[in-house]
Amino acid sequence: MLLQKTEKAHQELSPGVRTLSLRERSLLLLADGKPVSALQAMYHGMGAQIVESLLHQGYLTRTSQAHAQTEQAAVQRSELSLAGARMYLFDVCERMFARRHPDLAHRLRTALRNARDGDTLRHVAEELFAQVTHHAGDERAASLRAQVSAVWAGPAPEMALESC
Repeated sequence: MLLQKTEKAHQELSPGVRTLSLRERSLLLLADGKPVSALQAMYHGMGAQIVESLLHQGYLTRTSQAHAQTEQAAVQRSELSLAGARMYLFDVCERMFARRHPDLAHRLRTALRNARDGDTLRHVAEELFAQVTHHAGDERAASLRAQVSAVWAGPAPEMALESC
């Protein structure tokens, strides 16, 4: 069995919150995806009591290894997809605008850097594709949209990018 942090644990680990002891907090930091036995062995065997206490208080939950791996793989794929789409959009920005329209390229690069989630990145992508349409035509923008959709997994980004 593996341990996973709960929402309560994430709140405890957020800045400015300190209700647990230092050992409880350090064990909680290490908990995600770790086998119960590894955490129980910490602190010269005292980890077992801390793990039980954190489970009882609702900071940790037990999960099967297969479930944890599936959940972790989905999160990693989503993060890689977002990062891949951002990098591709940076590349498009450089290729299309860096030489001929440096101010536009700078503005788009800044917006891409500041886009930390899928929704914000979609809005920046829409702006970038609108500029591509304006400077290089509908056909070029459609081609680039299709390429970004291939990098950016999941139906929501593809739908959003097709509509821009």
